[in-house]
This record gives sequence, structure tokens and C-alpha cells, in this order.
Amino acid sequence: MSEAPAGTGRVARLVAALDAVALWSGRAVSWMLIPMVASLVYEVGARYLFNAPTTWAYDMTYMLYGSFFMLGSAFTLMRKGHIRTDSFYADWSVRTQGTVDATCYLIFFFPAMIAFLVVGWDFFWASWVREERMVTSPWMPIVWPFKLSIPLATALMLLQGVSEFIKSVVAARRGVWL
Repeated sequence: MSEAPAGTGRVARLVAALDAVALWSGRAVSWMLIPMVASLVYEVGARYLFNAPTTWAYDMTYMLYGSFFMLGSAFTLMRKGHIRTDSFYADWSVRTQGTVDATCYLIFFFPAMIAFLVVGWDFFWASWVREERMVTSPWMPIVWPFKLSIPLATALMLLQGVSEFIKSVVAARRGVWL
């Protein structure tokens, strides 16, 4: 068995640290399911058992599900759960897969995520400054926490993208996945 190249331990530790952020955020975000489901159950019970629909349950579910979906994206990326067309990819060597992945991260992923981060931050910041409320709802909840999930989720995706890019470069160079 050949000796691992110098720096392998540091690279593996960096990837593990970045993956730990996605793992932690995925676990933390999964707890958002509890208030989301609880508000849905409460709404259904209030509406159909007591003929007393709520003014807040739909908005709560809408905002929690949107946040849940966005904030869980880095965890999903770490677990290879995003959509991928594997019809050719699966037959390629690990080196080719790594080369294609690294190239795609550089050309498509990082520029798009950086643009999304900038736009998402501006979107959140405008909501914060205006103390924006959801005016289409009689409950009129504040909107900025919901909009904060956009730049936060994008930052988490960027961190996980760095991890995935490093894994791709290692695969392209060494022919094995970290």
C-alpha cells in the first residue's frame, strides 16, 4: 500500500469540519418540523372540530416550510441528495467524476451561490430596515426572519460547496473520494 501524500490529513480534517457544519445545520433545521406540523395539526383541529380556523397557521406553515427547505439544502448537498443526471456520470472513472464535479463547482455553483448570497442579503436587509410585514395576512407577521433564511442558507451552501469542491479535486487527482 502506498503512503498517502503530504497534507492528506489536513485536507481530510478540513473537509470533516466543513461537513460537520452541514450536519449540525441539518439536524438543527430538522427541529423546525415540530412547530410546522404542530401548527398544521392545530389548524386542522380548530377548523374541522371547532369550526374556528386560525389566522396564523397557514402563514406559520408557509414560512417554516420555506425556511426548512432552504436551510436544509447544505445538508442535502453533503448527503448527495440533490438532483443529478447519472446516466453518463455513473460509468465514468472517479478521476473523471472528480474533474467534472470540480469544473462544474467553479463554473456554475460558486458564481451562482455568490450572486444568490448578495441578492438574498439585500432582500433580507430591505425587509429588516422596513420592518416588513406580510400584508396579505390578517395576522401580519414580520417577514425578515423568513427572508434571513435565504442568505443564511446560501452561506451554508457555499461552505458545503467548498467541501464538495475539495472532495472533487482529491478525486480528480488521486482517483478516490474522501
